[in-house]
Amino acid sequence: MSDSKKILITGGAGFIGSAVIRYIIEQTAHQVINLDKLTYAANLQALQSVSTNNRYFFEKVDICHRHALDHIFEQYQPNAIIHLAAESHVDRSINHPAKFIETNVIGTFTLLESSYHYWQNLAKDLKETFRFIHVSTDEVYGELQQNESKFTESTPYAPNSPYSASKASSDHLVRSWYKTYGLPTIITHSTNNYGPFQHPEKLIPSVIANALAGRPILIYGEGLQMRDWIYVEDNAKALYSVLINGKIGETYNIGANNESTNIALAEKLCKILDELAPQYKSSIIKYRDLIQFVSDRPGHDYRYAIDSSKITKEIGWQPQEDFESGLRKTVIAYLNSKQIIG
Repeated sequence: MSDSKKILITGGAGFIGSAVIRYIIEQTAHQVINLDKLTYAANLQALQSVSTNNRYFFEKVDICHRHALDHIFEQYQPNAIIHLAAESHVDRSINHPAKFIETNVIGTFTLLESSYHYWQNLAKDLKETFRFIHVSTDEVYGELQQNESKFTESTPYAPNSPYSASKASSDHLVRSWYKTYGLPTIITHSTNNYGPFQHPEKLIPSVIANALAGRPILIYGEGLQMRDWIYVEDNAKALYSVLINGKIGETYNIGANNESTNIALAEKLCKILDELAPQYKSSIIKYRDLIQFVSDRPGHDYRYAIDSSKITKEIGWQPQEDFESGLRKTVIAYLNSKQIIG
């Protein structure tokens, strides 16, 4: 895919999707068609730097609507798809699971059907180079205990929340469209992403926003759940690398070896804020004084950890941002955002 191609990205106004679009527009000659329903999780500010580029196109589309998808394929004639559109917040999936089934399962099915219909009718050379990249999560693997080995691509699925179950379902659909119909698909499993423009309901931006506002920083249970973290721009580069060099029918795990308990992460963010934003503190001595523990959520997985040696060995990708510098960049971005501070 060295020539200029048309890449269709679903959920491109979301946190990870917008990072992928920024990377492709800024670092390659490809065109991008962004399909997004513009739900609460969309953030068009994250695309401001590329919104006027003549290689960027936006279409407000719900991936559950087959007719609209067929029209997009006919209009833009894409050479590849990176499928990121998804409901992704575990807490919301517990309270409103139907939305997750609709978008993550029915939406993926509808996109597969439309993609397959389009792909079948391509000329031979275009058919051979077409790719469908399905972006999933490490949460489909379930949870790990303290001393268990990290998730690999062969780890059995064991989802524990409606969110992860819906993503596991979509993964199986994508695999079956490859095995049954020959659609050239690749599946990725990314660990927890962080960085600028993330929705404030997620852990890292919620810690930062609450700290700056002097509100309680709420941590589930005792905060001992462990997560593996990757800077969103590293993940964007990984997804593009999979698109260009990934092998059809394969699965690739994407992680950065940054395991941390939730409480340690919150304390680390508070320490950075003590240094960079002392002016927002009122009567508190340190931001960590705002941390409060609340009852754990149902089915809360204890630990996630990704073994990403396969993508490094086969594709040559590896993360560039270390955890300390990535967190500092994230805090600085939020401090520069009037939306968060104001």
